[in-house]
Amino acid sequence: MENYNMTKHTSFYAIGLSYKKADAELRGKFSLDANAKSTLLMQAEAEGIESLIVTSTCNRTEIYGFANHPYELIKLLCENSKGTVEEFQEVAYIFKNQEAVSHMFRVGTGLDSQILGDFEIISQLKIAFIQSKSNGLVNSFMERLVNSVIQASKKIKTETEISTGATSVSFASVQYIIRNVEDIANKNILLFGTGKIGRNTCENLVKHTKHDHITLINRTKDKAEKLAQKLDVIVKDYADLQLELQNADVVVVATGAQNPTVDKAILNLKKPLLILDLSIPKNVNENVQEINGVTLIHLDHLSQITDETLENRKLHIPAAEAIIDEIKDEFTAWTKNRKFAPTIQALKEKLNAIKEGELNVQRKKYSNFNEEQAELISNRIIQKITNHFVNQLKDGDSMDEGIEWIEKVFQLEQEKSFF
Repeated sequence: MENYNMTKHTSFYAIGLSYKKADAELRGKFSLDANAKSTLLMQAEAEGIESLIVTSTCNRTEIYGFANHPYELIKLLCENSKGTVEEFQEVAYIFKNQEAVSHMFRVGTGLDSQILGDFEIISQLKIAFIQSKSNGLVNSFMERLVNSVIQASKKIKTETEISTGATSVSFASVQYIIRNVEDIANKNILLFGTGKIGRNTCENLVKHTKHDHITLINRTKDKAEKLAQKLDVIVKDYADLQLELQNADVVVVATGAQNPTVDKAILNLKKPLLILDLSIPKNVNENVQEINGVTLIHLDHLSQITDETLENRKLHIPAAEAIIDEIKDEFTAWTKNRKFAPTIQALKEKLNAIKEGELNVQRKKYSNFNEEQAELISNRIIQKITNHFVNQLKDGDSMDEGIEWIEKVFQLEQEKSFF
């Protein structure tokens, strides 16, 4: 396995948890809002971590970075979220070096998404990268890796059909409403929260229902008004939430709050109510199910809805994987060259120093010494020697041992940080 060392002791890790083993409640505990991410990055910098990025979406929370031990990254996550180390150990994954690189490629290209081919995660990865870079936590290795993943994502999206067809959490939620609510065109729909999922859900609702039966509420009203103007729907004040909940037949909750914003205490219902909670952490308290007539559906259930579109997408997985392998191989080749480059440079400088010493002796020894010819011959010999070592390091089974041997034999001293 290829080792991506910052020093002789650090390795590249990917640690985190996702929908595969962690339910929505547990993912909510490890969810990181904007403030928590900023604090985590500042803490990482203070603790001497060289390079790190962190992502937190409704489906996963992950940290990619260099560390002496993965616990350094796990500690950062647990100290900045509501999750514990014990809970993390139950559902988490830890990937190291090549496996960590492969994991980022699969995540960033939608192959590891809860809904196959969903490319929303690549936007989150870009945002995380920019935030880490502004905090001085991106080295050349991380920059090259993220750019390679972005390249793979673009190529898969344009050259395969893995993302064709309408399939997303927002689309699935609308399909669920249409299939389970009779006469939907004449039902009152309340959308609470206008983040990305909320906006996408609203757009899908408009396509399938009447505009004058859809109401938007957002804590920041101007955001709701901008969306309402675009889609021609109704906007109400946040203060009207309780009243609008009573009027609604269907409620879609897609807020970014860290605690539940809807519970049974604010529901005074006179008719059945379907609630779809598309938020992580959950924004609807489970106690609403204690009220007769209330049906609560969470995004994990919606993400399990499979149809012909998803089955068709699976046919394009091999093509997507071939693109990943191609770009990942290019990245691996780059890291190998970066790794032995300082040693080869130091070797070249050492050989040049030996050459200069010997040429000085010959200049003094022979009055008719042909310095130009000696310089040309010796430079060609040095180039052939260094090329030989480069080829050996590229093709050898153990690059680390080869580098160490060259440094020992030629008594080389050079910086140990390769990235």
